[in-house]
Amino acid sequence: MLLVQYRMARAALGWEIREMAKRANVSTNTLVRFERGEELKRSTVDHLQSVLEAAGIEFIPENGGGPGVRLNKPTV
Repeated sequence: MLLVQYRMARAALGWEIREMAKRANVSTNTLVRFERGEELKRSTVDHLQSVLEAAGIEFIPENGGGPGVRLNKPTV
């Protein structure tokens, strides 16, 4: 998951940083650092991606048109 995809996913769900932090069980400071472009542990980024995917986000890889996201029906 790229930072731009994370931002698009959070926007698609309408989640503010506090909502995302609550759902991912991470601090808001962690998310703020990530959104500023600071590097997080790979496991933390993977966890954030899993939370977003469970909420219905599908991450679309770079395919010539740029990476993106799609909002599907939630699996949870």
